[in-house]
Amino acid sequence: MTVKVQVLLNQYERDLFRQQAKADGLSLSAWLKQAGHDQLSVFQAKRPSNSVKDLDAFFASCDEREQGRKPDWEQHREVINRSMDKGLSGT
Repeated sequence: MTVKVQVLLNQYERDLFRQQAKADGLSLSAWLKQAGHDQLSVFQAKRPSNSVKDLDAFFASCDEREQGRKPDWEQHREVINRSMDKGLSGT
C-alpha cells in the first residue's frame, strides 16, 4: 500500500532539493525518499546488532562488498606478528 506524505519546505529548500534530484536523474519525490532511506541506513548502522538475523545480514553485506581471495591464516599471522614487533619499544 502506498501512502502520501506531505513535507513542508521553504522555496529555497525546494529549489535546492529539486536541482539536486534532477542532477541525480530523480524526481524530487524519489530523491527525498532515497535521502530518507540513506538516513535510515546511517541510523541502523550505529545501532548495535542484537540478533542472529542482524549478524547474518551484516556478514552477507561484507561478503557482497569484498572482492578477491581471502588470505590464509598464515598470512594473517605474519601481519599480526609484524604489527606486534613494530609495537615493541625495546625497553
